[in-house]
Amino acid sequence: MESSSAMVPFPLLITPIESTYRPCTIPYRFASDLPRKATPAELTWIDVFRKSIASFRKHAELDDSVSDAQARAAKFSERYGKILDDLEEDPESHGGPPDCVLLCRLREQCLRELGFKDIFKKVKEEENAKSLTLFEQVVKLFDNTEDGGKRLENLIRGIFAGNIFDLGAAQLAEVFARDGISFLASCENLLPRPWVIDDLETFKLSWMRKSWKKAVIFVDNSGADIVLGILPFARELLRRGTQVVLAANDLPSINDVTYSELVEIISKVKEMKDGREYILGVDAKNLLIVNSGSDLPVIDLSYVSPELAYISNDADLVVLEGMGRAIETNLYAQFKCDSLKLGMVKHPEVAEFLGGRLYDCVIKYTEVVP
Repeated sequence: MESSSAMVPFPLLITPIESTYRPCTIPYRFASDLPRKATPAELTWIDVFRKSIASFRKHAELDDSVSDAQARAAKFSERYGKILDDLEEDPESHGGPPDCVLLCRLREQCLRELGFKDIFKKVKEEENAKSLTLFEQVVKLFDNTEDGGKRLENLIRGIFAGNIFDLGAAQLAEVFARDGISFLASCENLLPRPWVIDDLETFKLSWMRKSWKKAVIFVDNSGADIVLGILPFARELLRRGTQVVLAANDLPSINDVTYSELVEIISKVKEMKDGREYILGVDAKNLLIVNSGSDLPVIDLSYVSPELAYISNDADLVVLEGMGRAIETNLYAQFKCDSLKLGMVKHPEVAEFLGGRLYDCVIKYTEVVP
């Protein structure tokens, strides 16, 4: 489903439009802070976004769909850097005070105003192609685990391993540029449990005794994240009889998978048999792909596409995946149904806020009792 209408609140939020919903998890400022003086948290996060400029500029320079890409990339670096300088001087400039949503939005605006629509397109295509060649092998590894609880744990670990592919985190962007990251090795090398937020055992208990009728999954990155992490998990839900809705970005942002890209990926993992579509032997008739309406690597659930709102209205499980959607935003969001937040901590500043470790994992499960 493509989105073409005005945005609406996500209907499963307990308080979708009242003042109690705040998408940003980390408070950058409090009511007692001086309005025109940047807080220590604001200065810290402005610096985090400043450190990302070099990687974004490099990818922009290589964008052959834009004429004068190098000059425009330099202009992006200068323009976004100046915006961050302004916010340091006056946090109420540029629509501030800043939070992670605003800082992401301003960066995307700078890129788009200079003609850059999708500077990570090539690396996304490469990672998607590479991951698709491993899809069947990875799914068979999961399927060969007979114990249901252990299989679920392996699927969750696969989501965390896939979520490492994040070009919005400066340190990881450097690693990918140098030598990439192996998915299977990442599964084996996750930080040991207990993780910084670790509701895995609680989720296992619900998994073994419940049957959700519809799950909405807000997906994150291209490559191993969506192909080797989320799709095997979604396939397992389909096998259990759950209708699965995958909600992907409207427009490109960093290496996040978009709606149109996800449609193409799904077409490559499906197979036809007797007039029906399957994903490695599992009936895929209950798999739906929806445009979330978002154009950022984070999400404010006050504004989603009406198509997503309509199709989500009767869901009984909401899954938010990735550091941007599940940790930096919406970690404390409350829903009318069961919810699962999954992501890897890829910024030291987030690790410090949560009291965890860099590359720690978050699995936060909240069950709504009727």
